[in-house]
Amino acid sequence: MMISVPDSLEDWAKQRVAEGDFANTSAYVRDLMQRDLDAAAGLAWLQAEVAKGFASGIDPRPVQQIFADIRAKHLPRNA
Repeated sequence: MMISVPDSLEDWAKQRVAEGDFANTSAYVRDLMQRDLDAAAGLAWLQAEVAKGFASGIDPRPVQQIFADIRAKHLPRNA
């Protein structure tokens, strides 16, 4: 893969390599691409969870009761 970037971005990539965080500019670009891929996967997961939430309907309990039930389930009894 060949890419073209403005001089300012090339200088930035070279600076990151010079700082010792990456072996070369290709490693830096691979890292950025992997981070983008991971972020996209995280966003897709979040969107799916939100869709499941909307699809699950509305809980008829008052909000105070929902939180009380969560506390009772997840907090230690003596807390």
